Amino acid sequence: MNIELRDPNIIMKLSRLGSFHQSRLSFLRSFLSEFKDWQYNRDLFDLDQEGYGTAVYSFKKKDRVYSLICYANKINDDERSDRVIATKWDAAFTLHDGVPLKEDIDRLRNEVPKQEVGRLSYKELTLSRANKSVRVFDHVVESLSNGNQPDLELLEKVGYLYRTTAVYGSGKFGLADRFRIKNREEINGPFRLEMMLVYLVRQFTFDQVNHVAKNKNPNSAVKLDPKICRNLGIGNSTGLGMAPFIVNHPTLLNNWILSREIALKKIREIKIVKTQDRDLFKDCVKSSLKNITSWNTESEYQLKKIKLLLKDIKKFISFLENEFDFQKDYPFNEIYLWLEKETCEECIEYVVSIMMEPFGDIVQPLVAQMSSEEEKYFNIPTERNVGDLKKILENKYSDILKINFNIQESNQKFWFISKNKEEPRLANRFEENGADLEQPLAIARDIKKLYERLLPLKDNLKINQFLIDNSDLRHVVRRAFIIEKFPYSEIQDNTIGENLVPIDMLRLKLSFFGALKFDPRSDKWLRICMFQGAPLPNELKDYDEQWVYKTHS
Repeated sequence: MNIELRDPNIIMKLSRLGSFHQSRLSFLRSFLSEFKDWQYNRDLFDLDQEGYGTAVYSFKKKDRVYSLICYANKINDDERSDRVIATKWDAAFTLHDGVPLKEDIDRLRNEVPKQEVGRLSYKELTLSRANKSVRVFDHVVESLSNGNQPDLELLEKVGYLYRTTAVYGSGKFGLADRFRIKNREEINGPFRLEMMLVYLVRQFTFDQVNHVAKNKNPNSAVKLDPKICRNLGIGNSTGLGMAPFIVNHPTLLNNWILSREIALKKIREIKIVKTQDRDLFKDCVKSSLKNITSWNTESEYQLKKIKLLLKDIKKFISFLENEFDFQKDYPFNEIYLWLEKETCEECIEYVVSIMMEPFGDIVQPLVAQMSSEEEKYFNIPTERNVGDLKKILENKYSDILKINFNIQESNQKFWFISKNKEEPRLANRFEENGADLEQPLAIARDIKKLYERLLPLKDNLKINQFLIDNSDLRHVVRRAFIIEKFPYSEIQDNTIGENLVPIDMLRLKLSFFGALKFDPRSDKWLRICMFQGAPLPNELKDYDEQWVYKTHS
């Protein structure tokens, strides 16, 4: 049986993309898989009684070493902010290439806590900062120092001791450019070094809280139970700053989605499913109920999605248990067709992620295909003609060409860079000033504009001639020739319409990172948790790869 890849006109709608969940393809999970046989070590832990000072953690294999350098600093409560414009944080981090010398640690102590204002060198690969969840951190310290484990209900509700407010890489603020490291096999997957940083930061938070508790009451203090550590991750607050990324990196977006779609296609094409693979799939579906029911949010929008997901997953489990025969040919294809007919988008994509769990042999080779040498596709084939471009637009943007941008509802919002907050924001074009500062993120509108300009022209007119008088549309001409080769490179929706739900864009990217428990605080920003349930560094050599569905077991 040959299954077609799913239609981009369906999959690349924001409501569908905003229903994606983590999977074996997610970057934090592929990072764990890649580094499970590396030697982990805590090389330096020089903190004072209150937990302020310097620590270094490393992963080593043969001659290659990656070292996380941590600087924990005392700040006042009124200085603690998760905003991009903050200037002080509870801790700041950089991932150093190799073993840092004392002079490196001293140099970076003056620069890393400054974050964007500081300057790093080619020896540093990523940069980050994080703030305590003060309420949780203090509670854990108090409990451990008195010889008790902390309140599990509180910890489960929050899910972390610290939350990061940014993770930077690839050339920012003096960090190493991608070309220096892109050929290293172990970091071939996207954002692998960023995932390493967050993972090691997680371990630092456990070590720091144990250290502070021990110093507070040396005679009675106990360490945080490893099982509790395992069920804590690193929090993160993510806003609109993340949204432009998936618009501005079309080939990368394509490779992420395409890998997922190829995995699904190959799984649907399996004629006979082995008993152990079937059982693993069913076990993950059932185990995941614990995660869904423990997903805390105050967002009415998300609560509705969770409620519907839970209802449909229970319906699906009943179908598997009582109606479905796994002995039939192509069982996962049958399952997928049933999901499309009987369940919501959130449930469909949730189960698609779980389908990958038994099939590491299918998924693993795809991980290496998720990066992109984007500069290869930057040039516009100016020797092509207008007729070619028209056909591409008609074939690849058919739904977008139907949108009427002459009405306010289709043209309501605009994207801009906030001067005060230094990151992308959305505004109402008809109620707020600043539309003259609009960022080029209204791809659907510009594609429609391009098509309308092409219509009266002769098909044999060369693209270079067209661009002489239409340079304002050069960016979407480029995108059209990209989508010709990369079918999943474009969001097939209007990113400035009144019905836009920006967190769909955020959820898409975060699902590939491997985030859990999306908690929208509005339609423009959300909180997540990374690595919650993941093995601890000393457990990596032999861990349950399906840990993500068993966070609370």
